[in-house]
Amino acid sequence: MSRTLTVRLSRELAEWLEKSAARAGVSQAQIVREQLEKARTSEERRSFMRLAGIVEGDPGLSARKGFFPCPV
Repeated sequence: MSRTLTVRLSRELAEWLEKSAARAGVSQAQIVREQLEKARTSEERRSFMRLAGIVEGDPGLSARKGFFPCPV
């Protein structure tokens, strides 16, 4: 590891982290690294969401059988 990060936690969060690490048998730092990595990959997978709601066009564009567009 080449970087060090210092974080101030609330008492409740620090206690939760300590108990979770002990229960899992890993270091507190490992839990933090795993959660940061999880947040990063989740963000990468959801990058398509920036496009939500910007598509314009005829409301009858859907070709799915049984689809009835709402009148505008």
